[in-house]
Amino acid sequence: QLAGLAVIAFGLWLRFGGVMADFASDKRSPEYFFMGLYVLVGTGALMTTVGFFGCCGAARESQCLIGSFFACLLVIFAAEVTAGVFAFIGKKVAIQEAQKIYEDVYDDYMKNPVGKVNSTIYHYHSALQCCGKGNTEQQMGLPCPENIQKASNCLVEIQNIVDANLHLVGIVGIAIAGTTIFGMIFSMVLCCAIRNTRDMI
Repeated sequence: QLAGLAVIAFGLWLRFGGVMADFASDKRSPEYFFMGLYVLVGTGALMTTVGFFGCCGAARESQCLIGSFFACLLVIFAAEVTAGVFAFIGKKVAIQEAQKIYEDVYDDYMKNPVGKVNSTIYHYHSALQCCGKGNTEQQMGLPCPENIQKASNCLVEIQNIVDANLHLVGIVGIAIAGTTIFGMIFSMVLCCAIRNTRDMI
């Protein structure tokens, strides 16, 4: 249950509190990346629910509940492996989606460097601590943050941030998979112990 709550908190933080949350606008967001976060949050919610039923099964010494607990853990483990493969294969697509969102905002600003577009591109620059697409000519006239000494390429920063966040998701996924395996092992041991005790009685 605690692991499930931790996973939910981690997924919600990446979605709403991390740097990637700045890419979630009213119109567009990197759907491929956020899809993985939604799977992570859903897995955490399922783990919390399953953990509760596992505790009930252990307390009541119910083979049926513990068997159901094992089956649910097996489904969660399969979902984790699928999500891990999905994240590994889709990393390039997620980076391209996030870069495309910035490039669209950049192009809109170049066409009309006033009003709402101006504040939007400055919001991205502040969040990523970058300015423009790299060279000095492209940085001239852009609303860059005042507190950065050397403006870096925003496309490179986006790639680094998405890559780092996906690595975090991968580490959490591996930790959950390990917890799930131990949960399956202990549930089967407990189930066998209950069966042996009842046979002896």
